Amino acid sequence: PLKGGFYYDSYMGADAIKDEDYKPVEQEFTKIMKKKQKFQRLVVTKEECLELFEGNPFKEQIIRTKVPDGSRTTVYKCGDLVDLCRGPHLPHTGRVKAFAATRHSATNWLGDTDNDSLQRMYGIAFPDKKMLKVWKENQEKAKARDHRRIAAQQQLIMFHDLSPGSAFWLPHGARIYNKLVNFIRSHLWSKGYTEVITPNIFNLDLWHKSGHAMHYKDAMFSFDVEGQEWAMKPMNCPAHCLMFGNSIRSYRDLPLRYADFGVLHRNELSGALTGLTRVRRFQQDDGHIFCREDQIQEEVLAALKFMKEVYTTFGMTYKLELSTRPKKALGDIELWNRAEKALANAMDEFAGAGTWKVNPEDGAFYGPKVDIKVMDAMERVHQCATIQLDFQLPIRFDLKYNTGSKEKGKEFERPVIVHRAMLGSVERMFAVLCEHWGGKWPFWISPRQVMIIPVHAEWNEYCEGVRARLHEAGFDVEVDTSKNTFQKKVRTAQVEQYNFQLIVGQKEVESNAVNIRTRENKVEGEMKVDDFIAKCIKMRDDHE
Repeated sequence: PLKGGFYYDSYMGADAIKDEDYKPVEQEFTKIMKKKQKFQRLVVTKEECLELFEGNPFKEQIIRTKVPDGSRTTVYKCGDLVDLCRGPHLPHTGRVKAFAATRHSATNWLGDTDNDSLQRMYGIAFPDKKMLKVWKENQEKAKARDHRRIAAQQQLIMFHDLSPGSAFWLPHGARIYNKLVNFIRSHLWSKGYTEVITPNIFNLDLWHKSGHAMHYKDAMFSFDVEGQEWAMKPMNCPAHCLMFGNSIRSYRDLPLRYADFGVLHRNELSGALTGLTRVRRFQQDDGHIFCREDQIQEEVLAALKFMKEVYTTFGMTYKLELSTRPKKALGDIELWNRAEKALANAMDEFAGAGTWKVNPEDGAFYGPKVDIKVMDAMERVHQCATIQLDFQLPIRFDLKYNTGSKEKGKEFERPVIVHRAMLGSVERMFAVLCEHWGGKWPFWISPRQVMIIPVHAEWNEYCEGVRARLHEAGFDVEVDTSKNTFQKKVRTAQVEQYNFQLIVGQKEVESNAVNIRTRENKVEGEMKVDDFIAKCIKMRDDHE
């Protein structure tokens, strides 16, 4: 099962699923729905299960590796199909009233490219035909807003087989990327952050010390350096721990807030790479706050306010959830309880009691967290921003600060780390915003802000002078001196999503002005060049 449907993998040898297979699958599915076939849950021993799936090497491997010896597991029977499944299921297939085969792809058994190739078909089902119709309409909207499509049309990014999963940021795409980073960076100084720069590669001993190597090594790019194993960093927090531990810290130094836009690499499987939402090379607007326990509530509240500023600017709404101590949590239970209380108090103060929900036992093993679900223009949910407490890294790196106490045994305490990111990865947020705005970038972040269009070639020199002034003020501006007709120039600028077209004729030249049109073809009329530049500066500063 997936959030938006489900899939099933099949071994088909040299055959492959094709688009024309969708209709027969949907027709067969409709027959099964009409038969109201029951889902029957059966509990079997490991030995019975192996006997049931004898001759199916894929099922046999799952049973042998996932089902402990001497235990039982469940299978479900529906019509002629018997398959491994934990369940639960609907009572019968008649509860499904609408189904669509949505897409297909190739994959490899267990995600390993050395294993057999499998064919994967995705589908989605609804209890009402109207719901399927609405879903299809939303899919068409999403398809039109797909960031991969828009990025190609607007020449923002490209990918190449020589570096899969790593975007090449073309000039106009790099403008958006840098504006997004600078937008976050503009908040850091006033919010008490110090920006740092850390190495990209580390001896693997760092990741053993942090504990990431145990759980994460397969997702890291590692290599040999003079007989020792090194790796490219997949996250920034261990490096920030080294920086904190490099000096003797006092309670007066806390909170210490590090911000880092360092490049990260994660060795995602090639079959999982998807545009900018699943990549191998990315940057985060990463932040780590080293604070005292009594500062947790204040720091989390400040991070929530930071988040609100960011997503209000983007025109996106959000929901908050508190994920609490899981069963496999590490650390002192009393510390967990106090920390969860501090998070809850911060969320109450920020959003009001009763406006957020609790996810019991859904926190990370090293600390509770605030999950922030943001909704885009199509009401799709994205999890980009994060606020996460960490009690374990300070222990692993033996981090401590002087408390100022003279009492024996209380001279030093460990800080708590607050991991926080507003965008998450810049790449993924770029994709989310591209689809949220449908490629119609607001002026402040737009890579194509102004196109100047002379009515006649004799005004080209004046237009170049206006362009130079706007460029000097820091705006992305071009002049269309092509031989296209005036109407063609205006239409091209609007299709290419220039926020403003400045029309220049004799009247504008004589009055040191421009005539303004928007990309929606709204004529705003004549304006002095100085006044237009002031207008642009205000829109940029107000993030309009």
